[in-house]
Amino acid sequence: MSGAEMIFEDRGDAGRRLAERLASYADERPVVFALPRGGVPVGAEVSRSLGAPLEIIVSRKLGAPGQPEFGIGAVAPGGVRVLNERAVRALGIEEDYVDRVTARESAEVERRLRLFRGEGHPYPDLDGRTAILVDDGLATGVTARAALLALSRLKPRRLVLAVPVCAPQTAALLRPETDDLICLLSPPDLEAIGLWYRNFDQVPDEEVVRLLEEARRQTGPDAGPEER
Repeated sequence: MSGAEMIFEDRGDAGRRLAERLASYADERPVVFALPRGGVPVGAEVSRSLGAPLEIIVSRKLGAPGQPEFGIGAVAPGGVRVLNERAVRALGIEEDYVDRVTARESAEVERRLRLFRGEGHPYPDLDGRTAILVDDGLATGVTARAALLALSRLKPRRLVLAVPVCAPQTAALLRPETDDLICLLSPPDLEAIGLWYRNFDQVPDEEVVRLLEEARRQTGPDAGPEER
């Protein structure tokens, strides 16, 4: 299949195509975890297709000094932090800067979790279940790596990473940290995720909240494995 044929109309289209590849997990009591904001419309389609609860997991990039878009690491819930030690050394970044940016982005993780999930709502019990982490695409994969580590601490039966498009080197880096990695399109010249979508508009917070609420109405209150 050519790259032109694999350009996605939008995140919903990407999610529906991804759901087809994930159909075999429908009987494993899956829980879909989407990375906001762009991963949520993708995850919503996967959730709907599999009849699985839709959750979010927030991961924030740690930007280099003066280059906020260049990730030297990422943080995720539960005190998870991953660092690109090679980049930190190469750029001569001091430890106090890393600590400051970690504290700032960790606070933003908690703020976004409260915004999207509300207060006092623990994640579902993943014992005996499959956790599927979804995003709209992977370039460096630094935020996905932190999210995978956070989810692994919840001890799911199986941990799956599923994305419509990813850089080949990123897939190779993350594959050992998952039980399965599904990427529909892995172009050697990825450049930017948005290039592989006809419509790649920004997803507002309000849309994330709406999709999460809609998914909860469709799947109902989540039940543990012993209750299903």
